[in-house]
Amino acid sequence: MKTFTLCLLILILGYFIYGRFIQRIFNPDHRKTPAILKNDGVDFMVLPGWKIFMIQFLNIAGLGPIFGAIMGAKFGIASYIWIVLGSIFAGAVHDYFAGMLSIRHEGETLPDIIGRYLGLATKQVMRVFTVLLMILVGAVFVAGPAGLLGEFSKDIIDVPIWIIIIFIYYIFATLLPIDKIIGKVYPIFAIALMFMAVGIVVMLYITNPVLPELWDGVYNTHPSAMTLPIFPIMFVSIACGAISGFHATQSPMMARCMKSEFQGRPVFYGAMIVEGIVALIWAAAATYFFHQNGMEESNASVIVNAITREWLGTAGAVLAVLGVIFAPVTSGDTAFRSARLIVADLLKLDQKKIKNRLYISVPLFIAAIGLLLYSLGDKDGFNMIWRYFAWSNQTLAVFTLWAITVYLALERKLYWVTFIPALLMTAVCITYICIAPEGFGWSLQISYGVGAVAVIIAVIWFYLWKVKMNNKCLKG
Repeated sequence: MKTFTLCLLILILGYFIYGRFIQRIFNPDHRKTPAILKNDGVDFMVLPGWKIFMIQFLNIAGLGPIFGAIMGAKFGIASYIWIVLGSIFAGAVHDYFAGMLSIRHEGETLPDIIGRYLGLATKQVMRVFTVLLMILVGAVFVAGPAGLLGEFSKDIIDVPIWIIIIFIYYIFATLLPIDKIIGKVYPIFAIALMFMAVGIVVMLYITNPVLPELWDGVYNTHPSAMTLPIFPIMFVSIACGAISGFHATQSPMMARCMKSEFQGRPVFYGAMIVEGIVALIWAAAATYFFHQNGMEESNASVIVNAITREWLGTAGAVLAVLGVIFAPVTSGDTAFRSARLIVADLLKLDQKKIKNRLYISVPLFIAAIGLLLYSLGDKDGFNMIWRYFAWSNQTLAVFTLWAITVYLALERKLYWVTFIPALLMTAVCITYICIAPEGFGWSLQISYGVGAVAVIIAVIWFYLWKVKMNNKCLKG
């Protein structure tokens, strides 16, 4: 428990120290925000700061910091280290700059921000890639909570019915103005999620289980350690618990609701730190479960249900699991909403009229239903969709980090704060797709070699671009 406590304290200090440092690099000011300049009563409108934080936190706190952290815990103490360092130095920085750049550029969606700094061709690719990721998120974040609800309502309501109920909610949340459903129900969902996190962490200290400590050594405890190395598999498995490209698709939605740039640090950087804390709590709880019951169980829904029932009793478990359910549900609805906004910006289709929202949303829902049918029809369907989502998610983070790095370099600001995470995540994503069963399935040595070459190419590309830009400035 000493390592867990130390990690928890470092995450909290990271917000106050490194978060303030990152804010100084960006240098927010008192200019009018898109929420004021472009208020349309649907997507652009001023919301209270506390509500924006709650929405942002619930947007990004999907299955990643819970299911991802549980799967990551199988790798041992390395999962704690990555959650802490990833959240402070990569994930929160990534989320903050993505949100702040959206504010500076009239509430632009992520593909437009990436295209602004990485070029038109990249923007078009990212538009398609991001929309596909949003559909994946919508499908994954329906199946996960539906499975948990199915555990609670056996012999009463089965999983397909829960999927239909959740999907109906998604439709309304995607189409209606942001303050009608999302702005009203998210605070209620947040209470359940906070209860879950506080309840589990309190029980961790009450039960004081024997957990691995950092000084015992960092080694791979996964049952399939020979085929699933910590790098890169754990870095992708944990997904949203440390860094997530999906977060950057959500930040522009909140950028359209903020009345001041100075709200950015608590909303964007702060929400990611809180998510890191949730991931750390579940990684520790799952470690306890694995030590008690062995590593054979791989269904995260079963693990969540078992831990909450043992520690919080039946009533407490219901409230806790509701928090776990609401987290992905409140990411799935905004995933579809984000996809609608991206397509609307591409088509330049005004979103004040409900029929225009329907034109865009219906095809998105149909695609997500197709993925859902696949996940239900194949016994490994959900796990396969999750792995593709996790890799796509981290790949999007790579492009976002490189776009931010280019922005910082152009502004002659300290670009190292995103340059180093960009290189790391480039290595993670390239190596993962080389080694993963759903990728090329190459050997560890070849995959590491390809990842190293990709990092070298990225460094050379960036510095050649930087030299070119410096020469242009000198000539200008």
